[in-house]
Amino acid sequence: MHRIEQNSNHSLVSLNSMFIWKVGGIYTVIQTKAKTTADEWGDNYFLIGPYFEHNMKTQVEQCEPVNDAVRRAVDAMNKHGCQVHFGRWLIEGSPYVVLFDIGYSAWNLDRWKGDLWEACGVGIPYHDREANDMLIFGSLTAWFLKEVTDHADGKHVIAQFHEWQAGIGLILSRARKLPIATIFTTHATLLGRYLCAANIDFYNHLDKFNIDKEAGERQIYHRYCMERASVHCAHVFTTVSEITAIEAEHMLKRKPDVVTPNGLNVKKFSAVHEFQNLHAMYKARIQDFVRGHFYGHLDFDLEKTLFLFIAGRYEFSNKGADIFLESLSRLNFLLRMHKSEVTVVVFFIMPAKTNNFNVETLKGQAVRKQLWDIAHSVKEKFGKKLYDALLRGEIPDMNNILDRDDITIMKRAIFSTQRQSLPPVTTHNMIDDSTDPILSTIRRIGLFNSRTDRVKVILHPEFLSSTSPLLPMDYEEFVRGCHLGVFPSYYEPWGYTPAECTVMGIPSVTTNLSGFGCFMQEHVADPTAYGIYIVDRRFRSPDDSCNQLTQFLYGFCKQSRRQRIIQRNRTERLSDLLDWRYLGRYYQHARHLTLSRAFPDEFHVELTSPPTTEGFKYPRPSSVPPSPSGSQASSPQSSDVEDEVEDERYDEEEEAERDRLNIKSPFSLSHVPRGKKKLHGEYKN
Repeated sequence: MHRIEQNSNHSLVSLNSMFIWKVGGIYTVIQTKAKTTADEWGDNYFLIGPYFEHNMKTQVEQCEPVNDAVRRAVDAMNKHGCQVHFGRWLIEGSPYVVLFDIGYSAWNLDRWKGDLWEACGVGIPYHDREANDMLIFGSLTAWFLKEVTDHADGKHVIAQFHEWQAGIGLILSRARKLPIATIFTTHATLLGRYLCAANIDFYNHLDKFNIDKEAGERQIYHRYCMERASVHCAHVFTTVSEITAIEAEHMLKRKPDVVTPNGLNVKKFSAVHEFQNLHAMYKARIQDFVRGHFYGHLDFDLEKTLFLFIAGRYEFSNKGADIFLESLSRLNFLLRMHKSEVTVVVFFIMPAKTNNFNVETLKGQAVRKQLWDIAHSVKEKFGKKLYDALLRGEIPDMNNILDRDDITIMKRAIFSTQRQSLPPVTTHNMIDDSTDPILSTIRRIGLFNSRTDRVKVILHPEFLSSTSPLLPMDYEEFVRGCHLGVFPSYYEPWGYTPAECTVMGIPSVTTNLSGFGCFMQEHVADPTAYGIYIVDRRFRSPDDSCNQLTQFLYGFCKQSRRQRIIQRNRTERLSDLLDWRYLGRYYQHARHLTLSRAFPDEFHVELTSPPTTEGFKYPRPSSVPPSPSGSQASSPQSSDVEDEVEDERYDEEEEAERDRLNIKSPFSLSHVPRGKKKLHGEYKN
């Protein structure tokens, strides 16, 4: 059995150091993992970060430290001219937070620059504001860790540092030989982000880059040195996925010791199919928006319309928007060629610079609401006249039940829906309309939302909000209402967007260059059957990858409503794979390994290989359809067509029970004799 042999007199204090803003995946990792980690460590778990006054007032409840060593450390730093705040972060799990006011300690900057130079020979330019802030934050972190260890009374301290922004605290702690166990986690290498943003064939040239030259040309050499020094100073180096581990080995010259996949806090509904009900409810709200946006051109059946979306930072190539648009053009051709009745409406939820809402878009929603009010008032009058006639025992004359005024109002309503222009492809007025990558590509491929197009495109260059006058939905509600999330990313160290779709029971498209895609390939025998479509962007040419994505989308359009329901049920069952209650074990292994390296005389790990996952893999469904796209007609069916013969062998309860037993099987941390070391990914299925 994998274990740490730990003296019962020792207790542990765990600290997570991070410098993050409320955006992106790293924030999601820290926030969602907090409850699981706090449950494990109790009052010995602390998060260290920067102090921002607004966030402190709205998200943190100030309190006094319960841990004596932490309390004395906070008091000591405050007495020596620092401003350290302590409290509980008001998220699930309510973890303790230690927050440093960076501006209050900025007068130490020059002295701390000298300390960093003496520790590792890295200098920071005066004009790099962010790096200077990182230096102040890291120096305060190292100071705090020293104060904690001075008063720890024999307790062992584990400190995990996330990303290069927090790395200086690790470098200084190791240079000063503080008695702490350190973990450094990279969620994406700094240079990797820059190289991929430049549209370089990154993964095929990993071993050919002149790292120092590339970092220097991008004026981030000092940041790269800080990141690389952090990686090599840490007792244990971890990253979030196998694909990022390969990247880190080439970029940072150290192979990660443990891969720690990212998870989510998965909340199950008491009613088994409640997520299906939510899908129907929120789909109806998206349909309302589409009715307004396409007024005057609403010549397609909304019951045979599929809603697809892509969301995230506006990184046109990294997020795969380029290949997605190209595949939509090809999908449009296929649907038109086969005279399909299926219509696909695609949303691009990617924030960009805008002036304001598009007037035509606002007008569309106003027209829709006006028509709804007119229909409602006519319905009330019709219902009252029908009711009165029935009370009199008469069958009303349908020719007289509506008077001339009602007919006039309805005719005026019909005329108001006429428009001379095509429905807009964007909901906002873009500042850089002529050079915007998405709009420029739409012009090139000719997807202008014309009547003959079976694929319609809507760019919503703003994060979704329930207070929006256009599409009043939160992101989670919107995702639940869509049919498919498409994220064909080229550079995606993990990929929370498809993971969030999976937890909500919405199928998604990902790639084998994303951490999520690699994880699913490893743990699911037939990902497509479970609603996870994985595009090969690593070993295929861009054109072949685009064709593969097109076939995935076309196959999805050919599914019947019954097949989509089956697939959503399977997708939702994969959520257990992404629960921190299971994925937290990788972090547990990393901590065990860190303690054994930092304190080899007191802690002993019998096994240094990562946790094995025997039995921790979803089998290929044995029921029909094993993969909904695998048994379809040659052309898309209408959404309401059912094939009872095809689906009669599908036993959902039996399939679900098998998956539940599979995911709940013990997560093996078995003993491996010395000399015989299991390789990561060596599983028995």
